[in-house]
Amino acid sequence: MVHAETPLGSAGTQETDRPVLRVSGLSKRFGATQALQDVDLDIAHGEIHALIGPNGSGKSTLIKILAGYHHAAPGAAAELDGEPFDLGQVTGSRHDRLRFVHQELGLVGELSATDNLALSRGFARTALGNIRWPEMERRTTALVERFGLGIDVRRPLSTATPVQRAVVAIAAALQGWEGRRGVLVLDEPTAVLPPGEVARLFDIVREIRDSGASVLYVSHRMDEIFALADRVTVIRGGRRIATRRVDELTPRSLAELMAGEETETEHRPRPVSDGAAAVLEVRGLSAGPLHGVDFTLARGERLGITGLVGSGHEVVPYAVCGAYGGPVRGQVRVPERSPRWVDAKDAGRLGVPLVPADRAGEGVIGDFSVGENLTLPLLDRLRARAGRLHRRRESSLAEEWIRRVGVRAAGRGARITTLSGGNQQKVVVARCLAQQPPVLVLCEPTAGVDIATRLQLYDLIERQADEGMGVIVSSSDTEDLLALCTRVLVVRDGRIVREISGRDITEPALVHAMEGTE
Repeated sequence: MVHAETPLGSAGTQETDRPVLRVSGLSKRFGATQALQDVDLDIAHGEIHALIGPNGSGKSTLIKILAGYHHAAPGAAAELDGEPFDLGQVTGSRHDRLRFVHQELGLVGELSATDNLALSRGFARTALGNIRWPEMERRTTALVERFGLGIDVRRPLSTATPVQRAVVAIAAALQGWEGRRGVLVLDEPTAVLPPGEVARLFDIVREIRDSGASVLYVSHRMDEIFALADRVTVIRGGRRIATRRVDELTPRSLAELMAGEETETEHRPRPVSDGAAAVLEVRGLSAGPLHGVDFTLARGERLGITGLVGSGHEVVPYAVCGAYGGPVRGQVRVPERSPRWVDAKDAGRLGVPLVPADRAGEGVIGDFSVGENLTLPLLDRLRARAGRLHRRRESSLAEEWIRRVGVRAAGRGARITTLSGGNQQKVVVARCLAQQPPVLVLCEPTAGVDIATRLQLYDLIERQADEGMGVIVSSSDTEDLLALCTRVLVVRDGRIVREISGRDITEPALVHAMEGTE
């Protein structure tokens, strides 16, 4: 194991005493939000260094600055092997020693491993410009064979397993690496992997480390940190909290570094009245990683559902609303819509609206206006006698909800993509509220919005609950859960493992429950 002040490597050499990567004074602000503040980080030669922190801690911003996607604020400094490089520079041989595998992998499923690797480094060509396919396939095979997964480099990656696709992404990142002293950044690499393939990926990461490279392993799963890392840096609220040797920590002490002291928030929801009627009941819900989930939502309740990535908590809202893409089992009941239980696979008939997690991909239609996006599910109500759309009624409804939720736009006719992310989110929420449902389900409701919009959304959700609407908030952001929820269900390995209510909902309690370190 590596000591905090002593890098791994052959003792006594100047080369191994010097960190491969050193960053100091790293800050970044987005508007009123201070995403990073004076963060220092150093990666030793030949170590697996974990970067861990809760959602919204600044991990993604730090990685994007290292990758050159964002520019750091003035005053930050960075070195690769002792040589300075510009944070924000995306070209140059020194920066080329810093490679990335992002959570989304960046692969084209319709293309083969050979094609995907060529997209990033180019094709081998003859003097006449023809592609030398045998040579390309030999190169790709040599890169992926070291990981021992038997990948057919000519088949489309859509036919490969998740771990095979991860290996291709890693191979693409490592190809053309001059020498072994560099850093491979892996951003949440197990997020798309089934549990059985995680151990295989760990073996691959260790093999990369043993070959002489260093690895920056970004995660918020503590079990992975203890299984894999030599050192860990904890980041919270945009600041580096600590860098420790993993063998000096316990799961609980690491969770305490992540959670910090118990803090109060200005927004704490009022408790639900005892005996409030149920507006949603779920029993035996199974979908994807979920196994037999049961819960009840009361009138006026704000119920949080949370867990780590892959725990299954993110599946619950989609399954409850009839929007999950895979097989679903179990039963759902919304007493105000139907006194009978409905099979979960038919839950969409109950008309429970969903604010999805992916606003751009699932929440808005980019070619439509603000008004069209808002009234889309209400067209049946807005038709005139001849079946045509009653334009005046549609305009009136859109303008009413734009005003009620405080959307800032040039008008209802403005294209939705001209709005900020926060205002787009308000439109999606307004579309759901305009259906006048007894239940509202939100996934990651404040993702990608600024602080002012976050507070506005909190107030809006609180008003709806005060008027009797039942609200489900599925979120990995503890600030959302603290501010909005009267009760939180914590999901781990597809099952509800903890229920936390009222003043017991604290950040340490949530982190310990999600990580299993209660």
